[in-house]
Amino acid sequence: MERTMCFPLQSDNDIVPHPAESQGGEPTNVSEHQQTCPQDIHAVLREMSASLAEQRVETRHLQRENEAQTAKLEKQKTEGEKLKTELEKQKTEGDKLKQQLQVQAAELIAVRARSNVTDNQVEALRRDAEVKQVAFTASLLASGSGTIGPFNTHTNLVFRKVYTNIGNAYNPITGFFIAPVRGAYHFEFYVGADGDLSQASAAGLIKNGEHICHAYERQPSGYGSSANGATLLLEVGDVVFLRLWPNDRIFDNESHHSTFSGHLLFTM
Repeated sequence: MERTMCFPLQSDNDIVPHPAESQGGEPTNVSEHQQTCPQDIHAVLREMSASLAEQRVETRHLQRENEAQTAKLEKQKTEGEKLKTELEKQKTEGDKLKQQLQVQAAELIAVRARSNVTDNQVEALRRDAEVKQVAFTASLLASGSGTIGPFNTHTNLVFRKVYTNIGNAYNPITGFFIAPVRGAYHFEFYVGADGDLSQASAAGLIKNGEHICHAYERQPSGYGSSANGATLLLEVGDVVFLRLWPNDRIFDNESHHSTFSGHLLFTM
């Protein structure tokens, strides 16, 4: 049996097939026709409802996945921010540590500098204490007895028998006293010889080639002696010694008649 499609009424002019007629002129089963249309609509609605339900389920599933991905990204973002904060904190602590190390290095350099200054000061004080202790005494001959001179030129005297040489400023090989520090020094010297009217016993005190003072004695017979001394301001390296004048002489023996002495009074 051919079924007639159901259409909704739009207006009074719409033509509705008569329920008692069909294309063949035969009567149509109205009850069957009325039941078929609602069943088709319900089937479509059920399919649409089922599809809509599936779409809703899929949508919720996608929504949950999206939420999970969003939460995961948020978590990763939070962890990244925490890591960034931790790195910044470590960098800040590293910078502070670097600054502390720089400060400690500067302090160490300062301590070393102070230590070096202290060491230098101690060494300077030690040297200063040593150079402040300057004194010597020497006699003309190392041993025995004898007379030196006369000569026809100026002759430097070397006092070879050293009794005291604190600070080692006097050299018994050259006869030179060399000032180790700037200061005031006092020198004394004694000379003697047997009497002779043609020859005197004499010697002069010399500073850097400059004649300072003279000890002189002349008599016809017997033993004669003379002495002199001076206080001199010497610079470091100044040289002081005794010199025999031409045609003069000087004598010495085990009694050490002729001596040369000097010592530092104070530094300047």
